[in-house]
Amino acid sequence: MFLLPKLLKRFVRQGRLTVITPDNQRHVFGSGPAEILFAGQMKTAPAVTVRFHDDRIEREIFLNPEMALAEGYMDGRIDFEDGSSIHDLLSLFWMQRKELRKHPIQKVVRKIRFGIRRFRMHNPLGLAGKKVKHHYDIPTEFYKLWLDETMTYSCAYWHSPEVGLEAAQKAKLRHLAAKLKIEPGMTVLDIGSGWGELAIYLAKACGAKVTGLNVSPDQMAAAQKRAEAAGVGDAVTFINKDYRELKGSFDRVVSVGMMEHVGVAHYLEYFEAIRDLLTPDGIALVHCIGRVGPPGFTGPFFDKYIFPGGYAPAMSEVFAAVEQTGLWSSDCEFWRRHYHWTLHAWRERFMAHRPEVVTMMGERFARMWEFYLSACEISFDIGGDMVFQLLLGPHKSAVPVVRDYITDAERVLEARGF
Repeated sequence: MFLLPKLLKRFVRQGRLTVITPDNQRHVFGSGPAEILFAGQMKTAPAVTVRFHDDRIEREIFLNPEMALAEGYMDGRIDFEDGSSIHDLLSLFWMQRKELRKHPIQKVVRKIRFGIRRFRMHNPLGLAGKKVKHHYDIPTEFYKLWLDETMTYSCAYWHSPEVGLEAAQKAKLRHLAAKLKIEPGMTVLDIGSGWGELAIYLAKACGAKVTGLNVSPDQMAAAQKRAEAAGVGDAVTFINKDYRELKGSFDRVVSVGMMEHVGVAHYLEYFEAIRDLLTPDGIALVHCIGRVGPPGFTGPFFDKYIFPGGYAPAMSEVFAAVEQTGLWSSDCEFWRRHYHWTLHAWRERFMAHRPEVVTMMGERFARMWEFYLSACEISFDIGGDMVFQLLLGPHKSAVPVVRDYITDAERVLEARGF
């Protein structure tokens, strides 16, 4: 090794990283496992042992750490020993990534990525659907292995980490319904409706007539079957369209985990579409992953393999678009720990079913998703990611002036068994 040691000596201060090169030499960096205060929490900086199976991987990691590490692991060119894992290495990385970002080469790379982010997030009609299908047209049976029974693939709402994933997902559905103040017979548009659980819930619990928009035909077909099985097939309709193609008027509009796919250049277009689809006294709710810091860009691994064209916005980018639409921002709630707990539960379930994933999708795919779930869990734990829920309306009285109504409605729904 020649290039990488200089970077790792500067980068790995806490914990220990042992790199075994193809000639079986061991290179050790860091002071050893240690308890450190990080992001307001006591965390263990782990000891990690990585084996490189070829000489090229060193240069690739030096130039492009995230992508080279991910692809090296996916391709089996990187493995782990001494009981350590990719999750351990990503934890070690996240705890010290500020040091890595200070390196001159990494500063140049980040500047370039920020400069081309609008090109990478250009999601016009047609292309946007293709990018979303990349992630969601994976066989539904794969997701069934590790999602809960509601098939809800978005952040759950945890009153504490002990309640369990199923209860937290049902609490999220209840929270959304309560916030939207839905009454029987109201029309609801669910933009990016997933496997249909929210649409089904709003029809059953609130008596709403729900239209679900989805650009993934496979996911939409599965959602329609689930609605029919739940006995609300006559109250729920799923349409294979982009949000920009729909015309109509709805009492409520809800968008959960979809704005991440919109792209910065399309935020105004997105919020204008929501405004135009609302009745004069309607309410819209947008649930989205956000970042606590200033505008940034999507990492190369996520952009290439997981969410092409996707991006978690800074709040300054969100409100810059909303303020041009004339919509009132009636409420904004921040979920700081919730997605960490959700992703932890997903990753545990995924790892428990990993042999089945390999049989179904192959070892490379399993390693890719292992990397994805680990990176996300760590980012929401000690990184700068969070979830926000934005409540919007055409006028300032669309939503009650105090938030008590949400808790009151949640209690009523729970007492009714929803």
